[in-house]
Amino acid sequence: MKKSRGIAGLLGTILMIALLAYTVSFGWGGSHSGAMKNIKLGLDLAGGVSITYQTKEKNPSDEDMRDTVYKLQKRVETYSTEASVYQEGDRRISISIPGVSDANEILEELGQPGTLEFQTSDGETVLTGSDIKTAEAKSGQDQTTGANEYMVELQLNKEGSKKFAEATKENIGNQISIIYDGETISSPRVNEAITGGTAYIDGMATFEEAENLASIRIGGLSLELEELNSQVEGAQLGEEAISTSLYAGAVGLAVVILFMMIVYLLPGLASGLALLIYTGLVLMLLNAFDITLSLPGIAGIILSIGMAVDANVIIFARVKEEISAGKSVRNALKGGFHKALSAIVDGNVTTLIAAAVLWFRGSGTVRGFAQTLALGIVISMFTALVITRMIVYSFYAVGIRDEKFYAKKWKERKPVNFLSKKALCFAISLAVIVVGFGVMGYHQIKGNGMLNYSLEFQGGTSTNVAFHEDYSISEIESEIVPVIEEATGDSEVQTQKVKESNQIIIRTKALSLQQREALNQALADKFEIKDSEITYSSISSTISAEMRQDAVIAVVISTICMLLYIWLRFKDIRFATSAVAALVHDVLVVLAFYAVSRITVGSTFIACMLTIVGYSINATIVIFDRIREELKVRKKKESLAELVNRCITLTLTRSIYTSLTTFIMVFFLFLFGVASVREFALPLMAGIICGAYSSVCITGALWYVMKTKVGKKKEAVKTETGKKK
Repeated sequence: MKKSRGIAGLLGTILMIALLAYTVSFGWGGSHSGAMKNIKLGLDLAGGVSITYQTKEKNPSDEDMRDTVYKLQKRVETYSTEASVYQEGDRRISISIPGVSDANEILEELGQPGTLEFQTSDGETVLTGSDIKTAEAKSGQDQTTGANEYMVELQLNKEGSKKFAEATKENIGNQISIIYDGETISSPRVNEAITGGTAYIDGMATFEEAENLASIRIGGLSLELEELNSQVEGAQLGEEAISTSLYAGAVGLAVVILFMMIVYLLPGLASGLALLIYTGLVLMLLNAFDITLSLPGIAGIILSIGMAVDANVIIFARVKEEISAGKSVRNALKGGFHKALSAIVDGNVTTLIAAAVLWFRGSGTVRGFAQTLALGIVISMFTALVITRMIVYSFYAVGIRDEKFYAKKWKERKPVNFLSKKALCFAISLAVIVVGFGVMGYHQIKGNGMLNYSLEFQGGTSTNVAFHEDYSISEIESEIVPVIEEATGDSEVQTQKVKESNQIIIRTKALSLQQREALNQALADKFEIKDSEITYSSISSTISAEMRQDAVIAVVISTICMLLYIWLRFKDIRFATSAVAALVHDVLVVLAFYAVSRITVGSTFIACMLTIVGYSINATIVIFDRIREELKVRKKKESLAELVNRCITLTLTRSIYTSLTTFIMVFFLFLFGVASVREFALPLMAGIICGAYSSVCITGALWYVMKTKVGKKKEAVKTETGKKK
């Protein structure tokens, strides 16, 4: 690179940071496009609209209520991935949609959940919406004309498939009309009996029309609903959660940049500038892609920042190795970026696969987490491999070429014999996991639940109180919540303001009649609230059994996909299986932490576990990449155990530094965050520590055991002393 291009690169970097800072702070145009303040926030951070429906049927079954809640959840996710639906009482269903301040607008767009019928030309109803499992918009091309075609694919349930097969068999040559809420939306002619459980509605002019029509899955509700009321709710965590999270992020980022500069000198400065660009791009694109940001989304961003730092650490560690080996700065930079490429790509692509599966298969907060994680991964790869590289080479081009600015020479440390302690490490991990399951069993026997499940998982009681004055969120936390906790014995109280009123919604674990009376008395004594100003109702979990099932299935599928990718890239199933085993180890250890500490298991629990999965697999890939590299140039006299120990030792610095920088980000979130944020950050810190431990002490040992003990040995394996077995 010429000097002029180096100057241009550095000036371009400064200009990019300035433009991103301006965009994020103020935005462009009258709408302030790109500004951070325009990022759509979730219910927990910004509040939104709450709509309550009631079933027309007076005694609906539990099965029909659960089915209706789940299908409504799928419908409102078209507005926001962070929307929530839960049962309230025996007949009511509440819907909360974040980032909206006009309830009437949402009601107009959402409409009343209608009825769907399939009728023959004689007016006989042969199918209803409850027989439809899914409806999805599709596009294709006419094989004759080549013109674009748009249609809706209907997947029927077992009973619906049987009824539709009989109806189409009896009506070949006739029309079957599809009627939604009394209006005929399509009348396709039956050409043959449809027995496969799949039907198509074609003739759509645009894909958007097909998507709108596909929303008839709302008509697949088992129950008819009518609107009771709607209101605008305030943020669950309050505005303070946003400001403290931003402050924590800024402080954490500053400390990480300072750390990188101290450890890696001029390349560390380059990575710091790249991290500033990364942060600006993420904030700007969150706005551009209309992504709803919630607490789990913040977790995804934190993980991607950790991965961005990780990529730089891998590169600069390699550069230091090259300089220590006697190479020039130019060749060291070239060699460092080249040798680090495979580990960075494999680690990020593996995590990106998981994010993609979670996006397509998950629901609710899982999808929100997947969105921010995927966005962060793509940008982190770009900044590490393109921006950081450009800045470092620009420094070199302008004349800063002394190796003392790039790395301090160091002698290759003597390999630590990690494998000699593998039995002890395995035993410690097993003991921790067993203790965790033991504690869960103990609490289950005592009737407290295996884990400390929050309202999101087990439901509870919703209490609407009309106070005599307008309390701020901070006043609610300091004056009202302690009274509620003392009266109910619940330490996990959730409160939410109803905007433009003095009403406060209080959500607690299920309250007995005695607890309700105690709460009434406490509110009367402290705030002079009358019984008539208090209303109670039971609420279901906001995370339904179906949503939990979706999350589990998504994790299983993503794990299988990651296993296949690692198998393909490393051409050895033992790399893949040991990577997944290490991943499962980290998840179980953190689960044990939840069990022992009794930290509340809520919506953030899923995001926390997914963050640990991504973090764990990335750390594993780095070590396996080094083992794969060293196997190709392995010395004849070096045993496999010695090679593995050497590779772990060579990547030890990376493991410590990456864990430390990611820990710093989460620690400041814990230090400055509100109570619910700290409750989320604490197990995340435990997961980071566990990930660092497993990457050093478990991952390599697992692969070594599988390599030497599992399957047929096609070649003799040397022991630690160099003798053959």
